[in-house]
Amino acid sequence: MATAYKYEAANIRKTWIIMILFFAFVILVSWVFSYVFGNALILYIGVALAIFMNIFSYWNSDKLVIKMSGAKPMDKNTHKEVYNIVENLTIATGLPMPKLYIIDDPAPNAFATGRDPEHSAVAVTSGLLERLDKTELEGVLAHELSHIKNRDILVSTIAVVLVGFVAILSDFFLRSLWFSGGSRREGDARLQLILFVVGIILAILAPIAASLIQLAISRKREFLADASGALMTRYPDGLASALKKISSYPGELKRANHATAHMYISNPFRERGFKAKLGKLFMTHPPVEERIKALMDMAK
Repeated sequence: MATAYKYEAANIRKTWIIMILFFAFVILVSWVFSYVFGNALILYIGVALAIFMNIFSYWNSDKLVIKMSGAKPMDKNTHKEVYNIVENLTIATGLPMPKLYIIDDPAPNAFATGRDPEHSAVAVTSGLLERLDKTELEGVLAHELSHIKNRDILVSTIAVVLVGFVAILSDFFLRSLWFSGGSRREGDARLQLILFVVGIILAILAPIAASLIQLAISRKREFLADASGALMTRYPDGLASALKKISSYPGELKRANHATAHMYISNPFRERGFKAKLGKLFMTHPPVEERIKALMDMAK
């Protein structure tokens, strides 16, 4: 399993590099806006607001996601197999037992949430329990526990918050230009004009770029969790088979939400029409074929 360890380490490095660049991007956008308006307070407020939103999300992300998904606490007596699998995996990996939830939905899917292993939760749909055998279910649960172990949930929550913050900042900038006609700051008119144009471009492109970075982080996280989950079970074939079944289900998750779609093990939406033609660019998850191939390579 040396290959799996190398694969996991590489994805951790890539994920944190993207996060560092994302923070730098937010600071750059805030600085440009503050310069165009000639008010440094915009930069300070932008950074402070981003920090505040991150702290709020850190403490409340699990509660928010569980509520949005419609998940209910899982009964241990009714779902003994799920509890036994999770207990065995947590004992083997040294993780604390997460809270378990079930979503009443025929679409097979699952997600994990929580700010750290001590405050974590795993939710699965009723459809997942109906369609997967024990080894496949073990692979999915190991995948979700890997998200908890690797602190992926916190990373994804921060990304969601920053994407929303950049979108709000950009919208504020465009509205301010409409009402004020731009900055009238004294100084180098040419430099001012250049920054003014750059500010408009950033205001238009920032939400798009921020969303792309968020999706990239999500895709890296899924590859990492697949690799880590395979290490837990020592059986990559189980997760590979589960991904085939989950991806082949034609329906969508009833309580699917675009804000949390990237947290599920598989995209809860079934993209059609023009959006589907955009290919990998706007996918919240890597193509299932690529994930299965990576798992099969690990099994060799």
